[in-house]
Amino acid sequence: MEIKKRENYISWDEYFMGIAQLAAFRSKDPNSQVGACIVKDNKILSVGYNGFPYGCSDDDYPWSREGGFLETKYPFVVHSELNAILNYRGESLEDSKIYVTLFPCNECAKAIIQSGIKEVVYFNNKYEGTPAVEASKKMFNSAKIKLTKYETKEKELIIKI
Repeated sequence: MEIKKRENYISWDEYFMGIAQLAAFRSKDPNSQVGACIVKDNKILSVGYNGFPYGCSDDDYPWSREGGFLETKYPFVVHSELNAILNYRGESLEDSKIYVTLFPCNECAKAIIQSGIKEVVYFNNKYEGTPAVEASKKMFNSAKIKLTKYETKEKELIIKI
């Protein structure tokens, strides 16, 4: 009797976006949990999520979105894309691909372009039409970075730990 391979396995895109989604669960941000996974030749190079820099306690810095600038999370939080880029300890990210759960802001777009990443696969673009997203798109277009909206037939993947 011939045994055939399982046919309902996930695709590479589903796998890497799943890793980005899983990374987002590490974020302690009460409002936005974002994850990123950088890949080349179907190998994971680095992973990141939004949070404070090393040595900056999650208990000592604000998570607020409103108030004076220094009373909010914005001057302190490192976005998932930048975290993934900075976490990489290899030689180069040239010609790699980044999977992100949220479309990159203009600051992360600069880091993505400068690091040599050539494709952005994003899950959600909830800030579509904002100046930050429009700036990102303009820079990605100029730098010839491929933008791919992640599409899947599956609505939910449940991982039991």
